[in-house]
Amino acid sequence: MAKREVWRPPRMCDDYWSEWKHCRNLRNLFHHYYTYGAFPSCKQWKKDYNSCMEWENHKSGEAKTALCESEKRRLLEQNRHFPVWEMRKNPPAEWHLPLSDGKDK
Repeated sequence: MAKREVWRPPRMCDDYWSEWKHCRNLRNLFHHYYTYGAFPSCKQWKKDYNSCMEWENHKSGEAKTALCESEKRRLLEQNRHFPVWEMRKNPPAEWHLPLSDGKDK
């Protein structure tokens, strides 16, 4: 008899709460305002926390769907940005040689 898989939220509910608290932190608010010119929107972290608690307490299908969609959007947003540096597959051929001082002889 196969054991039935129980769905778990992508993160622990405490993680959503911590992210919301961090987002509302005064230092983070100033940093985000300085960097982007606007205060961050922390509503989604709070919604995700509430959905997670709804799932934990009542196993609501709506809460499960809301959490899955939110995580998908978050991952798409992260993958939207390309890395600045190109990753190497191997070290350079002369990696073991001493560095030059900048003096050409």
